[in-house]
Amino acid sequence: MLLRIVKYGDPVLEQRAESITNFGTPELRQLVDNMFETMYANKGIGLAAPQVALRQRLTVIDPSAGEDPKEKLVLINPEILSKEGTQLGEEGCLSIPGFREDVKRALKVRVRAQNVDGEFFELDGEELHARVMQHELDHLNGVLFISHISPLKRDLIRRKIRKLVKAGEWE
Repeated sequence: MLLRIVKYGDPVLEQRAESITNFGTPELRQLVDNMFETMYANKGIGLAAPQVALRQRLTVIDPSAGEDPKEKLVLINPEILSKEGTQLGEEGCLSIPGFREDVKRALKVRVRAQNVDGEFFELDGEELHARVMQHELDHLNGVLFISHISPLKRDLIRRKIRKLVKAGEWE
């Protein structure tokens, strides 16, 4: 089932998500499936629960955009353990459609998370994997990618969005 993606301006996007404590349930598994379906339908490579109006520390990631099933990741209650190096690359966001900017991120990250059954695991990500993990974990902390760009660029995006809202083109 496709979920509705909330857009910039919705308060849930700027709030810290709550930890998940109930694992292995049919509801959690269905939510994960629905989030992957929604992400793919919107041509994304990552989607965090706050983007579908849920204040839960859950994100789904697939840097292959559905091309390689082995790339699918579910991160519940994730935290970044370490960061290394830097990279600069373009980012966009399903909650801020139509806007893309270069963002500086760590080149490598190590993340600790839980799976749908509540089991802890750690994984390393490099380059695109690291970028997507950092972007999605930011969502769980109420941080949007535009927080990582210059105040001037951020203000330009906000003004353009205000015009879209006024014109009824931003829901």
